[in-house]
Amino acid sequence: MLPIIQILGLPFLACILMSSILGYLGTHVLKREVIFIDIALAQIAAVGAIAAHMIFEVHGDTLLAYLCSLCFVVLAACFYSFVRIKVTQISLEAVIGISYAIAAAAALFLVGIAPGGHMHIQHILSGSLLWTGWKQILTLLVVFSVLGACLYLIRRPITQISEDYQKNPINGLRIIIWDFIFYVLLGIVITLSVQIAGIIVVFAYLIIPATISATITPRLILQMAVIWTAAVFASLSGLLFAYYFDFSVGPSTALFLGGELVITSVLVRILLKKPRFEHKQAV
Repeated sequence: MLPIIQILGLPFLACILMSSILGYLGTHVLKREVIFIDIALAQIAAVGAIAAHMIFEVHGDTLLAYLCSLCFVVLAACFYSFVRIKVTQISLEAVIGISYAIAAAAALFLVGIAPGGHMHIQHILSGSLLWTGWKQILTLLVVFSVLGACLYLIRRPITQISEDYQKNPINGLRIIIWDFIFYVLLGIVITLSVQIAGIIVVFAYLIIPATISATITPRLILQMAVIWTAAVFASLSGLLFAYYFDFSVGPSTALFLGGELVITSVLVRILLKKPRFEHKQAV
């Protein structure tokens, strides 16, 4: 068991740290119906990292590359928060999809002219979760603790906006400011997480546990308990499956999360389905 702990211990801790804050953010993403915001922000952050590589000749795991990615994400957060109020002809989800397509095209263009640019795309997609070190764990712990405290302090306005996100806002400027803060915090989490785990795992942790919890209970406290349980089981199962069957860590973790969602949906459907004789009696 000792070799397994040495190999999978730190990746498992990274998964738990990422899933804890991504799961909470995922509950708001579902309520706002901006499901693909994660992929869009991650792709925009990738453009920033490739641009940093071209301009400053730094690698994607350096502080300067992360700051460049974060600058691109902040600009995207400003754009999304402004468009949601000012552009009513199309949905925000459509705008997110268009921005993702543009960012993906820009990334492919930069990859074509940047030396070794294809390595950045591969790293963004798959990450390097299996090679997580103590430095990355401590970075996640510190940054996510600060961001978690910020989310707790602003939980009321953020929750209020998420609950009524499809309605016309009363105070447009207030909505823009709080949306900007939310998307910046989400972008920071995504940018840091993608550097470690890749887009596939981060998207899975953001959406799937939150969806599982939403099918079970509407209460946030119980939702977070479900999210944490689902993330722990899928992370441990995915890592062990990858270890014993020589499979990629990211896809295996995402597959176990997807399997949990399917099983939960079937069980909830069965448990909520009333017997036929009760239905006839009620009629």
